[in-house]
Amino acid sequence: MSVLHVVHTTGFSYADDVTASYNEARLTPSSGRGQRVLSATVDVRAETWSHDYVDYWGTTVTAFEVLEPHRELVVRAESTVEIEERRGPAVAAVSWTELGGDRVLDAYAAFLGDTPTTAVPDDVAALALDVAGGRDPQAAAEEICLAVRDRLEYVPGVTTAHTPAREAWDARQGVCQDLAHLCAGALRSLGIPTRYVSGYLHPRPDAGTGETVAGESHAWVEWWVGGWYGFDPTNRRPAGRDHVALGRGREYLDVAPLKGVYAGTGGSELDVTVEVTRLG
Repeated sequence: MSVLHVVHTTGFSYADDVTASYNEARLTPSSGRGQRVLSATVDVRAETWSHDYVDYWGTTVTAFEVLEPHRELVVRAESTVEIEERRGPAVAAVSWTELGGDRVLDAYAAFLGDTPTTAVPDDVAALALDVAGGRDPQAAAEEICLAVRDRLEYVPGVTTAHTPAREAWDARQGVCQDLAHLCAGALRSLGIPTRYVSGYLHPRPDAGTGETVAGESHAWVEWWVGGWYGFDPTNRRPAGRDHVALGRGREYLDVAPLKGVYAGTGGSELDVTVEVTRLG
């Protein structure tokens, strides 16, 4: 078990006055199997109205607006989360036959169909089918993620969070969002329900208790084989005590940490920092 304290600060600076701003923040971690939120706040400067709700995918959303002229907007999310070591599905794994049955198809339809961002090209689907040969769904899913990772070079800046999986695959380059999209599409092509996870990663397992380090916004996947199982393809390992989940959905757009629109004529500059401290 570990306890992580996360401070995620997003700052926007505008060249001219912004007269109105409407936003949604998905920056509150979720409580569930393997993760318990001890405290969480989202603070906005400047702010004139805000409202919290839980969206269709089960993610807590802070909707807020600023209806007075401003040239700066700062969103500071702070949370403390207790994380248990995630050892595998909560119940016994299912067979390929069970995955193809009506019960699974009906219950997990949202995580079996692809979006334009997660749809993979034929050669990725063929790779998934080849790797899965002779393996049960749980073992196959992990090996597929490793196979996709081995063929994609981690290169920051060559894609965006909205880049379709097939474009990242064609370039054979990308970051954690691309790997999560590709792995989700590859697993779904075999009938394994898979969801995209947005969250944070503590990047230094060797950091001491109380030591604050520069953390990362991160993305990984969870697949269902009788229970949900998280895997971080970027780092080639199961999601565990260093991963804090914010939200789950079909793809990045379902769980984008911050999105919105503003009324103004000037451009903007963005500054983002994530600080993570292991408390226990």
